[in-house]
Amino acid sequence: MKEQVFTFSNNQVSYLFDAHVTEYLQQFEKDRLIILTDENIYMHYAGLFSGLHCVVQKAGESSKTQAGIDRIIDQLLQQEATRNAILVAVGGGVITDMGGFIASIYKRGIKLILVPTSILAMTDAAIGGKNGINVKGYKNMVGTVYQPAAIVFDYSFLKTLPKQEWINGFAEIIKHACIKDEAMFISLQQQQLENFMDNPELISLLIEQNARLKTEIVQGDEYEKKERKLLNFGHTVGHAIENLYQLPHGQAISIGMAAACKFSEEMNMFYSSEKEKVISLLNQYHLQTDFFGDKEKIWDTMLRDKKREKDTLDFILLNKIGEGRISSIGLEQLKEMVFSL
Repeated sequence: MKEQVFTFSNNQVSYLFDAHVTEYLQQFEKDRLIILTDENIYMHYAGLFSGLHCVVQKAGESSKTQAGIDRIIDQLLQQEATRNAILVAVGGGVITDMGGFIASIYKRGIKLILVPTSILAMTDAAIGGKNGINVKGYKNMVGTVYQPAAIVFDYSFLKTLPKQEWINGFAEIIKHACIKDEAMFISLQQQQLENFMDNPELISLLIEQNARLKTEIVQGDEYEKKERKLLNFGHTVGHAIENLYQLPHGQAISIGMAAACKFSEEMNMFYSSEKEKVISLLNQYHLQTDFFGDKEKIWDTMLRDKKREKDTLDFILLNKIGEGRISSIGLEQLKEMVFSL
């Protein structure tokens, strides 16, 4: 196990790479621990949490609502969880989001430990303290920023991760390379998804690299006033498509990144050859890049994006591979670009 401590505005967070969750949790009194997980994780790993209080949710985005939060809080109340409780969120991005939100509001805040079990959660969703739930189908409309005490990276969970979830996670990895790390982009071009699936050492190094990259961005802008917005590359169009067509998150974000590359080219800040490299890499990792759907509905959904001001929207473009840029684009201009896709 490798431990690295990162400092944020209000606390320090321990990142425990290549750890074993059962060994880590032994340091705490059992009565304090409440495991929040989903039915898929529980089906495979129930034995890991024998003798602990477990709250098991239905898997998937449909649980990530206020009604889902209320059900979990009801169970915490039934178990008489006190302010001394420790919520341990074990799962992918949905569970880490829900766990972070609940820990931040239950009795005005309880200790949180995140145990991400997917590539997406290990490289993105569990990092940075942001959480959120969906409201009326719109992604992450309500949420908080609440840092965990620790993030436990137990790579053994990846043994049962379906291939589609590996693909989902690599969309966020490619996003990081596009906005911040050209060397990572080139390295990914030289590999294939299956190489990472078959090589535990290779994927563990990539996970740690991405966790640190995102953490460094968040440390400089924890509450997303400036640079942290870069992490939304591909998400403005992508979230709209995901909301409307129930596409897997990674596939929707990949389509969003391809669209953002086209917009970058249209605004004379990104070479066509660079755009093609990004699209090629996304396709190489089995990600979709062809835009589809009802453009009017997609545009209407984009207008509810959190980055929108009255007449503009902060959109993430690329100057070049490895260098993202936050651009405040007028809504009329952005609408024209969306309808030209």
